[in-house]
Amino acid sequence: MLAVSNLTKAYNGRTVLTVPALTLTPGIHYFRGGNGSGKTTFFRTVAGLLPFSGTIILDNQYEISKDPVAYRMRVNYAEAEPLYPDFLTARDLAGFVGKAKQAPTQQVNRLAELLGVDKFWTQTTGTFSSGMLKKLSLLLALLGNPRLVLLDEPLTTLDVATGAKLFDYIRQLTTDQSVSFLLTSHQDVSLTGLSITRVWQVGDGVILPAT
Repeated sequence: MLAVSNLTKAYNGRTVLTVPALTLTPGIHYFRGGNGSGKTTFFRTVAGLLPFSGTIILDNQYEISKDPVAYRMRVNYAEAEPLYPDFLTARDLAGFVGKAKQAPTQQVNRLAELLGVDKFWTQTTGTFSSGMLKKLSLLLALLGNPRLVLLDEPLTTLDVATGAKLFDYIRQLTTDQSVSFLLTSHQDVSLTGLSITRVWQVGDGVILPAT
């Protein structure tokens, strides 16, 4: 599903992440590690948000540097602490991202209802609580027809009821549409009720299979 090779990410000349070779099979992968371990850097790199050296290929076909548009159409990402222009509404952002991801209107509306975003659809994000921002970020990450969705700390600030709906929907996507997911969480991943394909340990700028 995802093949990473010779990946190096550096900030101001200091290497913070090194991944010589990593192959992720289809399914749900959990990445654990402390603050500053490199989890978010890895997710943002795979999502195409950060420059890096190396190779990332999706489904043996879409290389992030050579096929950037096709790759990004198939890889979605929800940040741990999302921030949006405070003058835009949830509807504005869903419309913009939905158009970019070629999401049908009925999908946008269904996800807004599922995650409870419809309750603050026309409010500007500058008025949002952290929980409202999280729900919106999750909605945006599920739009379109992704093959891979990266969820950075999806449990943080998310209420239990919405979390249950989200993870039911994830199970549906993995089963019916073969969508794969990468998750991080400082909380007990068993709270998701998801069947985890593989656990990975992130620390000191490297990623290894958890023992």
